[in-house]
Amino acid sequence: MDMYRTPDTLVIHPSILYFGTPVVLITTRNVDGSTNITPMSSAWALADRVVIGLSGGGQGLANLLREGECVLNLAGEDMHEAVERLAPTSGRNPLPAWKREHGYRHEADKFALAGLHAQPSLTVAAPRIAECPLQLEAVLVQSTFRSLEAWRDDADGFSILELEVLHVHAHADIVVPATQHIDPVRYAPLFYLFRHYVGRGAALGKTFKAQV
Repeated sequence: MDMYRTPDTLVIHPSILYFGTPVVLITTRNVDGSTNITPMSSAWALADRVVIGLSGGGQGLANLLREGECVLNLAGEDMHEAVERLAPTSGRNPLPAWKREHGYRHEADKFALAGLHAQPSLTVAAPRIAECPLQLEAVLVQSTFRSLEAWRDDADGFSILELEVLHVHAHADIVVPATQHIDPVRYAPLFYLFRHYVGRGAALGKTFKAQV
């Protein structure tokens, strides 16, 4: 006889739905040629496409819409302190009203603040972040807005953007030798789980599609 006991459940209304997503540092080029870094964790991938979501009014979103390109730098689990130094900052000056109300501050040099280092990209203008184990150069394919006004200065506005990945840069120590594959044992991404930073737990197995 199957003795499985159905777990008790509750209907809840969490303030956010970050149910375990990778932390991405998006680098984009400002109008003056300097670089902005946008920490975010709303991203998913399919084939050579990555779909991201960004809240309205940010400098990174404005840069991405204007330039049509960026680098998606996937943070390692040892980078949580650097990511958190960036979290309450904005490259936009003056700040959008909602960011002022939520304790953000303007920061022009985010590389210096986070203690990170820039590396040139192959195709896009924005640099890569050397410390990130994976760095994806990408171009904008299409975007949708919750409203055309919302993305400019509204806390409730957001944009969903589809990007095409052109080049993938990976730290050599996370690539399986003589292959094009990432080693899931060595690669340790940083995850954002209901507003907490967590690392990868123990390996549990692999799907039938796994090639290594």
